[in-house]
Amino acid sequence: MLKKRVLLLEDDITLNETISEHLEELGYEVEVVEDGESALDLVYEQCFDILLLDVNVPSMNGFELLKELRDREVQTPAIFITSLNSVDDLEKGYLSGGDDYIRKPFALKELIVRMENLLKRDYFHTNNSERVEIDEHIYYDIAQNVLFINGKEQILNKKESRLLKFFLKHQDEILSHERIYDRVWDFDETYSEASLRTYIKNLRKLLGKERIVSIKKQGYKFTTK
Repeated sequence: MLKKRVLLLEDDITLNETISEHLEELGYEVEVVEDGESALDLVYEQCFDILLLDVNVPSMNGFELLKELRDREVQTPAIFITSLNSVDDLEKGYLSGGDDYIRKPFALKELIVRMENLLKRDYFHTNNSERVEIDEHIYYDIAQNVLFINGKEQILNKKESRLLKFFLKHQDEILSHERIYDRVWDFDETYSEASLRTYIKNLRKLLGKERIVSIKKQGYKFTTK
């Protein structure tokens, strides 16, 4: 299986080296940036499984960064790492779309526990807690794991449902075939490009060909634009 990919935004060089080295020892793949603008660019360029965001960083703070990502439908779970400790700061972190909040100083083991807890869950950051709108006629019901088109339930098999959920959580991101295999197929299952193309074809029939764009030699991108 592919390594889980982590974006670490931290401008304290000693701390970002400590965290990144520990995560890499545990089998994570880590990208480290020291300012908000660089983090924003990287999230748009690559696919991550989780974001670790310091708040007080140059160019764009962590709260502003995550709010912009959530406004653009980036659903990747995020943990704020910060020395801020007021209730107002905590509230601001969650309102900007954060999933968890860890205060400095902290034990690395606590960070790992929080990360692993988030990585086990399916996260959708939407204005409607029960469904994800694809267009005015199509939505995905999160609670029921059901696709509705013009008010009618559409039958999806297990792989198609997993694939659609993965696309919806990573809208407008280029998802490689390998990352899709890692998320959609179980660890003991055999995947193939042919079967993936079949599931893509079936979703396109329901949602429209323009929703799932093939990016040559890179993968697929799902868009609701």
